[in-house]
Amino acid sequence: MITHPAYRVEPWCLRETELNLDVLSQSESVFALSNGHVGWRGNLDEGEPHGLPGTYLNGVYEFRPLPYAEAGYGYPESGQTVINVTNGKLIRLLVDDEPFDLRYGKLHKHERVLEFRTGLLHRTAEWTSPSGRTVRVKSTRLVSFSQRAVAAVAYEVEPLDGDVRIVVQSELVANEQLPHAGGDPRAAAVLETPLVSEQHAAHGPRIRLLHRTHHSGLRLGVSAAHVVDGGEKTEMSSESSDDLARFTITSRLCSGQRLRVEKFVAHGWSAMRSMPAVHDQVDAALAGAVSTGWQGLADEQRSYLDGFWARADVEVDGDAEIQQAARFALFHVLQAGARGEARALPAKGLTGPGYDGHCFWDTETFVLPLLTYTAPQAVEQALRWRYNTLPAAHERARQLGLKGAAFPWRTINGDECSGYWPAGTAAFHINADIADAVVRYIRATCDETFEREVGLPLLVETARLWRSLGHHDHHGDFHIDGVTGPDEYSAVSDDNLYTNLMAQHNLREAAALAEHHPDLAAALGVDDEETAAWRDAATRMSVPYNDELQVHEQSEGFTRHQAWDFAHTGDDQYPLMLHFPYFDLYRKQVVKQADLVLAMCLRGDAFTAEEKARNFRYYEQLTVRDSSLSACGQAVMAAEVGHTRLAYDYLGEAAMMDLSDLEGNTRDGIHIASLAGTWFALVVGFGGLREDDGLIGFTPRLPEQLGRLAFTVQFRQQRLRVEITDKKATYTLLDGDTLRIRHCGECLTLSVDVPETRQVPVITAGRAPEQPAGRGPARRGRAIGHAEEPAR
Repeated sequence: MITHPAYRVEPWCLRETELNLDVLSQSESVFALSNGHVGWRGNLDEGEPHGLPGTYLNGVYEFRPLPYAEAGYGYPESGQTVINVTNGKLIRLLVDDEPFDLRYGKLHKHERVLEFRTGLLHRTAEWTSPSGRTVRVKSTRLVSFSQRAVAAVAYEVEPLDGDVRIVVQSELVANEQLPHAGGDPRAAAVLETPLVSEQHAAHGPRIRLLHRTHHSGLRLGVSAAHVVDGGEKTEMSSESSDDLARFTITSRLCSGQRLRVEKFVAHGWSAMRSMPAVHDQVDAALAGAVSTGWQGLADEQRSYLDGFWARADVEVDGDAEIQQAARFALFHVLQAGARGEARALPAKGLTGPGYDGHCFWDTETFVLPLLTYTAPQAVEQALRWRYNTLPAAHERARQLGLKGAAFPWRTINGDECSGYWPAGTAAFHINADIADAVVRYIRATCDETFEREVGLPLLVETARLWRSLGHHDHHGDFHIDGVTGPDEYSAVSDDNLYTNLMAQHNLREAAALAEHHPDLAAALGVDDEETAAWRDAATRMSVPYNDELQVHEQSEGFTRHQAWDFAHTGDDQYPLMLHFPYFDLYRKQVVKQADLVLAMCLRGDAFTAEEKARNFRYYEQLTVRDSSLSACGQAVMAAEVGHTRLAYDYLGEAAMMDLSDLEGNTRDGIHIASLAGTWFALVVGFGGLREDDGLIGFTPRLPEQLGRLAFTVQFRQQRLRVEITDKKATYTLLDGDTLRIRHCGECLTLSVDVPETRQVPVITAGRAPEQPAGRGPARRGRAIGHAEEPAR
């Protein structure tokens, strides 16, 4: 999309200068607004044309059947799917009885701008109706960070060629007709009209709809109020029915006059509250929004984002697309998690129905690291959601004959809803990913309340899972067999190295935290014998290694498998999972996404520098990146071992995943983890950010394609600015007292506003590694001050 001439490359916004219906669905995703609780896709105000209508409330879902050809013990009986809830975005316009529909008449101008600083989506259109009347329509939309239930629209109509009669219909619509998605017709039937009307009301400029879901039993309400400035010749009325509430404004406008409508929409839902309670909930939220007013909401939005950008901005010199993409990524990741408040953080955020609105391991591994150092309150809430789902995880572990908690591979409400167990149930590494996020958050924030209330129980119950899932062999070594790591092309393997190393970290940290809080640990049933067993399992953890090749094995025996025939695999046969049986993939050396390489990113302490370089070279030639989660991890490790040109190319893939629609499914929502991977590649990769035993450190590796990289992170309530060029790195503590950090292993003590500058050592990496035929990342740009390197 960003390569389409309608899209401009600008540092602080995403601008579309003309309407192109061929990419309308994709534009609805990238222009989506959310705050982690409410999500509005970037549909046109008038509703049509559309690619995919979408309004989402985090945690609102419907059950759907999970069909199986054969029954099996432990298979989930039903799944959960995010649903399109009541649409409050709609503002329809009639110009002298002609509907404002951009497919008819003549469109002279159409521009949309998503501003990252203000959180506002602006739209301007100039249109001549089929009957020859020309109007200018302007709208500005926001989903509030400060008032989590609230979204609002400011809508203006102005005639450009004389007097005109204007009718504006502001609506709430439930059970909208959606495009046919294919797949199981039984699931489609369940989701076709998921909402049952319970109440509707229209009183002057206020309208309301209350519904409940058929099967999941959730109750939701949406209420809207309007402030109208239309002159003396303006009339208003309202009406409602089961699935529609409408406020209608009729006005006669002369040249130079404008009709302005400010629409405030409040959303609420509950699994437990009564209909009157939900009714009161949304009306109260609406009253707060109306009292604040449109300008007040916009001012609050700007203030919230000023604080975020002061903690989180990333500056990139030398690649304007990457600069824009970095801020686009930061903005959308913030939107996904800012006000989730003990709810899941879905893989597509609240921008579309992709992945059924499910939360995966992506959240803890890719998204929460970014938020830990930029918006830690969102991390605390995301992990509280995991804590709140512990009862379901306990029950799943019991069902599988295990102790502790077995967290689901994909879910909305905490119950497993993956119907394919090799890539679902067997992917137990999600337990360790959650534990890793817990440890990172505690170290970065020193949040003692969270540590005691949430962190300790999560670490204890995940550690118990590993101790019961794994076993000691006759030599005393600890093995975790029959699991699936991040690479889903190597499922049900013994001793997946990523899983083992992450579990090792989980076990050690659980034992340490239990010993730090003996009273709370005892209340959880933890004793000295159990912590000793955790430490013993961690110490004796199996780490597969091939002595002959001098590389670690992704799993036991992986390097003796037959190599995949990449030379005879066509470009049109990727992703492989859609063109070859899993049986064939599982027994060959082919990697869907960074697995062992990701282990080196997250558990770098377990490898020497030489091992990292050898491992990276070996697994690069096997990794096909049939997942949007792969490129950022490969970027980080390429940068660490010195292949910065390759890292830069991988950064481009992660950063442009949605802006260039690289996987062809941005229409279903943006890839939140890949967007977070943009920050991961820039800050963790080129910035070299690492945390070790409570000390934050940096080992910069800037590619020559970039002239400068600067970013801000928050660590223990202090803001640190890092600025890197190819020769030096400067560290400035922006607030706080003092902060100890590491630069390339050297300890520094920073004082406020006293920069410390150090040289960036040069690393010699040697020949760049090779990728499978046709699967290398796209080359980006030109080196600053250098001729373009030849392709390798």
